[in-house]
Amino acid sequence: MGISFWQIAIVVVLVVLLFGRGKISSLMGDLAKGIKSFKKGMSSDDSNQTKIQSSEEKIQPSEEKKSEEEKEDPNSKND
Repeated sequence: MGISFWQIAIVVVLVVLLFGRGKISSLMGDLAKGIKSFKKGMSSDDSNQTKIQSSEEKIQPSEEKKSEEEKEDPNSKND
């Protein structure tokens, strides 16, 4: 007792009669916009994460360089 073609056709006709063709197409358009904005948000999170990681990598070597200079000549700042 599976779902036959005629049962599916009747359900589709009832949905179109209840909601109208324009309402269904606008609903699908809104759904597509939501999916696109979700994907855009996810990709921007990934790009922000890579920017943060690259900026951390740029900061770390300069901090190490400063600490090495302090180790070599700690009295140079007191002169």
